[in-house]
Amino acid sequence: MAGKFCITLASSKDNTDKATVAFVVANAAVASDKKTLVFLSIEGVRLCQKGFADDIHESGFAPLKELMTNFTKAGGAIWVCSPCFKKRNLDEKNLIDGATIVGGAKLVEFLGDGTPCVSY
Repeated sequence: MAGKFCITLASSKDNTDKATVAFVVANAAVASDKKTLVFLSIEGVRLCQKGFADDIHESGFAPLKELMTNFTKAGGAIWVCSPCFKKRNLDEKNLIDGATIVGGAKLVEFLGDGTPCVSY
């Protein structure tokens, strides 16, 4: 691996442009042989639910569901903020493939060595 890369995403249907671009960048990072993580927080956690991203398609980009699927198939990880998930009463049984619910300490550990991180 040529290092690690992190994207934090706090938006979903409240800002579909940010959600889409975050996964475009995530796909570029994982394709560059980086151990890549997308950390979903705040409204972004809704993207971890099966079917939620199905109707998000920003002009000029691939549909968000396709971007997310390609990302995880390429080895990317999606971590979901546990308190944000719980606050929104989401369903653990309805997680998309590749999504894992984690606490903030897990993200801090991933970033602890100076791993670059961009936020959307």
